[in-house]
Amino acid sequence: MYSIIRSVLFKFSAETAHDLTLEGLAAGARLNLLPALVPKVGDVPVTVMGIDFPNPIGLAAGLDKNAFAIDGLGALGFGFLEVGTTTPKPQPGSSKPRLFRLPEAQAIINRMGFNNKGVDHLVENVKKAKFNGVLGINIGKNFDTPVVDAAADYIICMQKVYAYASYITVNISSPNTPGLRDLQYGESLSQLLNALKKEQVILEKAYGRYVPLAVKIAPDMDDEQLQSVAHCLLEQKMDAVIATNTTLSRDGVSGLEFGDEAGGLSGAPVKDRSTQTIANLYAILGDQLPIIGVGGISSGEDALEKLAAGAKLVQIYTGLIYQGPGLVKRCVKACQNVIKH
Repeated sequence: MYSIIRSVLFKFSAETAHDLTLEGLAAGARLNLLPALVPKVGDVPVTVMGIDFPNPIGLAAGLDKNAFAIDGLGALGFGFLEVGTTTPKPQPGSSKPRLFRLPEAQAIINRMGFNNKGVDHLVENVKKAKFNGVLGINIGKNFDTPVVDAAADYIICMQKVYAYASYITVNISSPNTPGLRDLQYGESLSQLLNALKKEQVILEKAYGRYVPLAVKIAPDMDDEQLQSVAHCLLEQKMDAVIATNTTLSRDGVSGLEFGDEAGGLSGAPVKDRSTQTIANLYAILGDQLPIIGVGGISSGEDALEKLAAGAKLVQIYTGLIYQGPGLVKRCVKACQNVIKH
């Protein structure tokens, strides 16, 4: 059935199709239609960051920036959802068009630019939702906030989402906000994470609960940069690392329509780059810091590959666009088979 739905959606621009999909999921949840339409997903329980997940397959951030369709997405069988990226103030993002499908490569290029309605709007949507599963909230800085002042933006978002998040992701790796990736390196990273950990201590005391902090990194680092980031994450006692965000590389899409568009590339072409980053991270971190793997998962085998490289959880996004919600069940089933045997 999804192939029919996809053929209709793909007649629209990528961003219009995206909006229609979220509207449809939200409506399906309100009318309680989704349980009858979506295949039942079995449980493969795992515990990561001190959180119990019903299965290790999650939705990556970016699909539902404003937490508009949590109930609909939650009905698709995910073990957890991650919404956002959200910023302190609403912002329109980059000018359109800014989202491009590359179906020959099972890929997407986006330069959305953290378009969202602001953290207050996201929190109101989370409060209204009936979803009671594991919810990650991905936070970022506004595009016009200087990099040197970025910590203040992240802290504002932390303060506002802390009571509603199962975990919080610090997004310092989107290629579409000028200067953002500079926060991944050296003293900038150390200072930012130190400030966030201090705020985490304050919020834990205020709310009586510990909400883990994950950091989402880019796939475009060399070995030295990755090692430096990994050691900083350990030094600052982060709770998890998400590897990886979209790539600036155009390997696998050069020469295709839209292949030269500016922005971050996701989907099948980033799979190997992401998996290698996970393996390199695991070689440094071992089991000291859990890795959440994301990038190019289009099958159950792809999910297993990420887990074999060292990830404890995985997330999907672009694969969901091309494969539909059946991908969630296939990934969960693949993990179930491995765990049972």
